[in-house]
Parts: sequence; structure tokens; C-alpha cells
Amino acid sequence: MARHSGPEDEQYRQKLTDMQYHVTREAGTEPAFTGIYWDHHDDGVYRCICCETPLFDASDKFDSGTGWPSYVTPVSEDAVTEHEDRSFMMRRVEVRCATCDAHLGHVFPDGPGPGGMRYCINSASLDFQGRGGSDS
Repeated sequence: MARHSGPEDEQYRQKLTDMQYHVTREAGTEPAFTGIYWDHHDDGVYRCICCETPLFDASDKFDSGTGWPSYVTPVSEDAVTEHEDRSFMMRRVEVRCATCDAHLGHVFPDGPGPGGMRYCINSASLDFQGRGGSDS
């Protein structure tokens, strides 16, 4: 069942692939090791697939071994919001785009950075823009 509804929802259905819609608008998860960015190493910025807001910088990306793109921090504190997620009989922290409320993934306290966080993000929620404006 969709988390969002209304005229904006139809625009997302037309703009996004089925998987992108499922992840961002229905809080779904893509299978591990299947997304286009889990093993992506180009320099640039990962943006929200729905609204193009910059979310994560490639310099903050690391290989977590989980099969999803992982980052130590978002590009800014106000780029994402965090929400308690008690789905699937687990207690996790969901990460959403602060601009359009798209589901991105989850954050866990087991990352390598100074803050110790691992932002585990679905590739389907992201669009990459290389440094200098090129897409890769």
C-alpha cells in the first residue's frame, strides 16, 4: 500500500520505474547486490531520484559489504530526516529525503566514520551526478 497519495503520486508513478516507485513511495527495499550504485565508485553527488535534492557525496561512500550503497554521512544535516521504523518486527531508523519525503533506506550505528553511522541506502532512490555535471 502506498504511503503517499493524491495528484503528486500520479506524477511519481509516471516519472519513476516500478522499483523506484516501490522503494521511494511505498518504503520498499531493493534486493541486495542488485542496485546500480552498490558497487559504484565515480566521484560526484547522489541525488534523490524523486526531487533531485543532493543527499550523499561520493567521498562519504564506503563498501559496507551489505550490497547497498553505504555512506558515513549525508551531504548536510538537513538533507535527510530520520524516523523510527518498527516494520517487520524490527526496530530501525528509516532515512527519508527531507525535501519530498521519499524513503531512502535506513541508518545504523555501525559505520566507520567519526560519527559511527552507516547510511544504508537503496540505489533505486538515488540518481548520480558526476563532478562537473556529468552523469555516470
